[in-house]
Amino acid sequence: MKRKILNRTQGFRTKDGAGVSLVRVLSRNTTKEYDPILMLDSFDSTDPDDYIKGFPMHPHRGIETITYLREGTMTHKDSMGNEDTITDNEVQ
Repeated sequence: MKRKILNRTQGFRTKDGAGVSLVRVLSRNTTKEYDPILMLDSFDSTDPDDYIKGFPMHPHRGIETITYLREGTMTHKDSMGNEDTITDNEVQ
């Protein structure tokens, strides 16, 4: 079975949280084509100053977040004090 590409989405560079530099791929601008509660960001910088400031405390309110790390090492710390580190090709 062949599938047809119906739509292509181009991400755009922006800042979020406490000044984190990222590429926003899916957001409020893509809710009609995809899903109203789906967000996809790409953190592609190799400069820690682009993302080390993180995000202020915020509730996810039952929303599951998934991080896939293609290359490198990342430690995620949440507002409750939980923390975990993932490396190349791992999912958190």
